[in-house]
Amino acid sequence: MKKLLNTLYITTPDRYLSLDGENIVLSAERKEIGRIPLHNLERIMAFGCAGASPALMGKCVAENRELVFLSRSGRFLARVEGELNGNVLLRRKQYRTADDPAESLEIARNMIAAKLYNSRWMLERTARDHSMRIDTELFRCRSLFLKESINAVFTAESHDSLRGIEGEAASMYFSVFNDMILQQKDAFHFAGRNRRPPLDRVNVMLSFAYMLCTSMCTSALETVGLDPYVGFLHTDRPGRRSLALDLLEEFRALMCDRFVLTMINKRLIAPNHFTLREDGAVLLNDEGRRAFLTAWQNRKDDEIRHPFLDEKVQWGMLPYAQALLLARYLRGDLDAYPPFLWK
Repeated sequence: MKKLLNTLYITTPDRYLSLDGENIVLSAERKEIGRIPLHNLERIMAFGCAGASPALMGKCVAENRELVFLSRSGRFLARVEGELNGNVLLRRKQYRTADDPAESLEIARNMIAAKLYNSRWMLERTARDHSMRIDTELFRCRSLFLKESINAVFTAESHDSLRGIEGEAASMYFSVFNDMILQQKDAFHFAGRNRRPPLDRVNVMLSFAYMLCTSMCTSALETVGLDPYVGFLHTDRPGRRSLALDLLEEFRALMCDRFVLTMINKRLIAPNHFTLREDGAVLLNDEGRRAFLTAWQNRKDDEIRHPFLDEKVQWGMLPYAQALLLARYLRGDLDAYPPFLWK
């Protein structure tokens, strides 16, 4: 199993990144303010960065380290990458599978079934642990709906039908998401998903977590030799990392939604970590991003036992483990793609 290395988050804007030997040098107004060894980093994510030197970008490319540029609000801008990894035979098989409606639907069914299974697990756990603070009958009904939706997933005869099942199930799941917020209810209220831009603090955090996890999925797919832009469920679109978004579906509930709820319920994030703009948009401020990313990095180090591999895996390695299993399936080493089902 690949070793999990650290991610360097540059959250203060207008920093310039350069290279000195084996170190990243951080500068502000042409003055050095810090340096970080490069050898134990696998990813650099820079928010509102003033730029990076060609030498640093070349070093990242040569050593297969990801360098991602984002806006101050966390919107993806660009990423530096080198030559495509993997052998051409695996990618050709991926492209043929993506173009085959029956084969791609089979993989997409498994991914969406995992998404709904893990979402249902979230509801079941909340009902078990907080039965005195929620409407357990409502949660039981929503859980039953997700269970029936999982059964319907495996009989979906087209991608459009599968998307319809997933969309309705997601709506039911999010209809009780606000009930899983048990602390700071006045400041953190969820009335439904909204984005571009997010209009409340909960949606800001959800979108930020999905963005971080998508980046992890992209890197994992490239590491095992797959093309993150050619998916089996999400349609092709210029610039869209369709396969990374497919893989993200398995991790939305457990890696992202659960993390956001933990941040709120354990008071690791506070109302003053956000900026409310006059146009109604809500943004994480610099202090909020630091709090979020610190907790995210700590979470990635936690270990669980992978249900299919039956070995301990760090949370941060789960996208890589699933990308590896998907590559094995496409190569013919597995009879079916085993999605991540939390137990």
